[in-house]
Amino acid sequence: MVWGDQLKSFWKEQATCLLNGTDHSRIGTRPSEEEEAVNRYRIQSQNRGASVIRIKNKGILLGKKTVSTSQLYEYLLHQQFLIKQGEKLYQEERLEKRLAKMVEGELILDRSAEIEGGTLLVAEGKGSGDARLKGSYYDRLSALKYAERWWDDANPSYQSFDVDCTNYISQCLHAGKAPMRGYPDRTKGWWMKGNNWSYSWTVAHALRWHLSSSKNGLRAREVANPDDLIPGDIICYDFDGDGYWQHTTFVVDNDEKGYPLVNAHTTNSRMRYWAYEDSTAWTPEIKYKFFHIED
Repeated sequence: MVWGDQLKSFWKEQATCLLNGTDHSRIGTRPSEEEEAVNRYRIQSQNRGASVIRIKNKGILLGKKTVSTSQLYEYLLHQQFLIKQGEKLYQEERLEKRLAKMVEGELILDRSAEIEGGTLLVAEGKGSGDARLKGSYYDRLSALKYAERWWDDANPSYQSFDVDCTNYISQCLHAGKAPMRGYPDRTKGWWMKGNNWSYSWTVAHALRWHLSSSKNGLRAREVANPDDLIPGDIICYDFDGDGYWQHTTFVVDNDEKGYPLVNAHTTNSRMRYWAYEDSTAWTPEIKYKFFHIED
């Protein structure tokens, strides 16, 4: 099951409330404060002669964890409200970090991450402190925002290159506060300082091997399948299958089947399907490496 399938019906229920003015309450899934906020939004809209005529919801997975029979998800909810007020038509948008819990595939909780300090507490008996989706030094949301802001342009704060794919990926990771190490040795670690940087900052082959071997600073865990990745993770490409890694992409979303959509530089790309079969560099011998950036 794709992680967001159960949540889609929940988001649809919220949309129905706003569009039709009906009350909605799913016991156990939404705190009363959020129920009240939805109703206040609807009443406020009515009082100013505005109506929500269309809502689009999209979830972007930021983190996941399995505890016993429970699955915990941290995600970003992107909402778009098309609003009509008299002759004026405009779109309101929101980005909200949320937390959800499923037990054996059933959604039992979904709420704002702002509640209880941004953690999801799950009563699992002893050791329940481990059953939290915690903030960490890798800020995926900031990395994603950077990836979206600069996918088709060069940030003047950094050096740019004709072959810019790995430099762009490193900038995304840096925006997410991934820790650097190794300065000033260009052959060690992953770092950028002034007009100097490590080979792993700019060279796809070097970054691929850094991600495989690093035990501190920027660290990653190799996973077997592309659908094991979440936004903020990395894919490395050996187009010829000869052991030399030529390209790197940044996961920004997943398609309806749970497979990655990526942003990249050199050929600037946004929300491109991860496999790159449409690339002129693709060959039948292509190899991939899938890296989950450690939080």
